[in-house]
Amino acid sequence: MAISGRDGIRSARRVVVKVGSSSISGKNAGQIAHLVDALAEAHGRGTEIILVSSGAIAIGMPFLELTSRPTDLATQQAAAAVGQNVLIYRYQDSLDRYDIVAGQVLLTASDLEIPSHRSNAQRAMERLLALRILPIVNENDTVATHEIRFGDNDRLAALVSILVDADALVLLSDVEALYTRPPSEPGAEPISTVPAGDPLTGVTFGDIGAAGVGTGGAATKVSAARLAADAGAGVLVTSTSRVKEALGGANIGTWFEPTPRG
Repeated sequence: MAISGRDGIRSARRVVVKVGSSSISGKNAGQIAHLVDALAEAHGRGTEIILVSSGAIAIGMPFLELTSRPTDLATQQAAAAVGQNVLIYRYQDSLDRYDIVAGQVLLTASDLEIPSHRSNAQRAMERLLALRILPIVNENDTVATHEIRFGDNDRLAALVSILVDADALVLLSDVEALYTRPPSEPGAEPISTVPAGDPLTGVTFGDIGAAGVGTGGAATKVSAARLAADAGAGVLVTSTSRVKEALGGANIGTWFEPTPRG
């Protein structure tokens, strides 16, 4: 189902939603319930929802008595192993209010590059959706190495949207839209719509969120949005606090127009 504008998200057949670490960890851990409320509402009207959720390392850090994101791979893997367990528990605990069951899907970059692995991942995802299970996808940080990582979950979300042939991708973070320059700088203006193929000449993006617990930023969202939009999915970039509006088709955030599918 091709959608041309934000308003089409509400009636979309299949939507991938990505949420960043800073939106659901630390002081913002309570936003999981708000996010689940919106996902459950969309799920209830028949939309197939796939959630790509960062947060395993950030959520695992306090349990390892870490005050900042680890830089060495082994400690990142350890934090992810602890945090992924807690992350899924928190989602399922909130989803229980709606009698929705989550299915955990952990992927590495090679899983989407090796044809047999890609086919297996696609088949599993399709079956979960057919069973009305809500897949929760994350990078498999406990086995991923620097050489095979996606780099950030914005890119993972874009690749998942292509894998499942999603109608739309919603990228959530701590800002309500993309801006012509970092929003803290004078003269920054929100970008409402990015036409298909627009190079965004003269626009400057930052590289990482203010919380410092994730790996992405505005630049990674633009790259991921273009990847998904080029494959035919409409992409909305907005804040986690406005996820209900986003899934309801409201005129918010930054909309990347999809390239028409052939």
